[in-house]
Amino acid sequence: SGGTETSVFLNTLTPKFYVALTGTSSLISGLILIFEWWYFRKYGTSFIEQVSVSHLRPLLGGVESSSTTGLFSSVNGEAEPRPSVSECKVWRNPLNLFRGAEYSRYTWVTGKEPLTYYDMNLSAQDHQTFFTGDTQQIKAEDTVMQKAWRERNPQARIRAAYQAIEMNHELHAHSGKSQIKFIIQCAAAYVLLAEEEATTITEAERLFKQALRSGKREQRVQDPVTSLRPLTLNINLLVYIKRRLAMCARKLGRIKEAVKMMRDLMKEFPLLGMLNIHENLLEALLELQAYADVQAVLAKYDDISLPKSATICYTSALLKARAVSEKFSPEAASRRGLSTAEMNAVEAIHRAVEFNPHVPKYLLEMKSLILPPEHILKRGDSEAVAYAFFHLQHWKRAEGALNLLHCTWEGTFRIIPYPLEKGHLFYPYPGCTETADRELLPTFHEVSVYPKKELPFFILFTAGLCSFTAMLAMLTHQFPELMGVFVKAFFSTLFTPLGFFADKMESFMPSSFWHQLTRI
Repeated sequence: SGGTETSVFLNTLTPKFYVALTGTSSLISGLILIFEWWYFRKYGTSFIEQVSVSHLRPLLGGVESSSTTGLFSSVNGEAEPRPSVSECKVWRNPLNLFRGAEYSRYTWVTGKEPLTYYDMNLSAQDHQTFFTGDTQQIKAEDTVMQKAWRERNPQARIRAAYQAIEMNHELHAHSGKSQIKFIIQCAAAYVLLAEEEATTITEAERLFKQALRSGKREQRVQDPVTSLRPLTLNINLLVYIKRRLAMCARKLGRIKEAVKMMRDLMKEFPLLGMLNIHENLLEALLELQAYADVQAVLAKYDDISLPKSATICYTSALLKARAVSEKFSPEAASRRGLSTAEMNAVEAIHRAVEFNPHVPKYLLEMKSLILPPEHILKRGDSEAVAYAFFHLQHWKRAEGALNLLHCTWEGTFRIIPYPLEKGHLFYPYPGCTETADRELLPTFHEVSVYPKKELPFFILFTAGLCSFTAMLAMLTHQFPELMGVFVKAFFSTLFTPLGFFADKMESFMPSSFWHQLTRI
């Protein structure tokens, strides 16, 4: 019978078999645990869970739930009217550094690459769109600078820029559209050299000025009536070059000159607000400690109808904190309560933290700063790094501001206990920021995750399984006879119902049926 055969099989097993069985199980579950933990730290999710959802659920006929409805619905079950497309849109960093003069120096000193390929590829696409315009036309003509922006190797980009400059010199005596096209390339070529070949800010400034002269020469030779597209290209180049020149002046200590250049640029091109030049202006004004001017800029751009940024929210909080932080004391505030000005400052901090909860970790130096990426994700860790990199000094300069931030920022999370589902002053926090930030930030940086994720079930399960099998292996090794008796009793109890079921099946079915079944 089935029960007898099971008993005979169990009696033939030796204690060494049980030691090998439990030891192997512990080893396998331990390896799975290590891999799961590594995958979770790197990608923020469980590998087993991801495979189950992505591959097994469709095979089993399951239907994926809508993440938008599940994560971003309001408390009463209705979907929040939120811009789902733009919530994880990547923006150009308004204060991005210079590759040759700043990012490359970091690589020379540390041997680490501060920019990811994804980030640099986005910059290449920006430059192609910003400086060349009609992609179909450029591809047809196969111009030199279009190829230069696509080059992955920095030295190849620089060589292509010099080639464009040489071609411009050769065609300088000609007239017509060819001259216009190559002068455009020449200005863009100087921009590329200023960004990537110049090893100092002074050298970058000289090349940007050369690019500006090339752009002005193009404006003289073109016909604005018959050639409107080149005029558009010139505006894009002109704005970019003047902005970078203003940033060069700011980095070289000529801050008042930089402020004037930024104000003139904003006045000359008021419709280019999406470039966020006002964020460059705010940082320069804070360096001058011109707080009244900062407040005037905020009054214009911190509007409910305009998109927010960490710079807007935290600068507003800084100004309000600065007014009360010097005399602020948590003990005194707990005794007498908060004054109106202190309450305004705390509410401004809560508003800023709700918009981007990662920033205080860098301002309070709970996490180490890295060089900011060339692109940022609003409300994400990349934006927090970019903001804190330039504005930490301004918070330190305002006496007591960081202390007030330290005492009050965590109170924000009591106001929004479920940030992925419902916000207080802003839309619910987007759940896609972690994935995008991992693409934008280098691998040596530990991405800040909000809200803090619980360990996935499969990590806890494999940890428990590994611990349990390791304990069984140790007990079996120390007490082989006793554990052998225990295991035999356990399996005998487990297989008794199966043996009983097999005996019943034998009594019900004719012997010829089992004979035919065994032959099959």
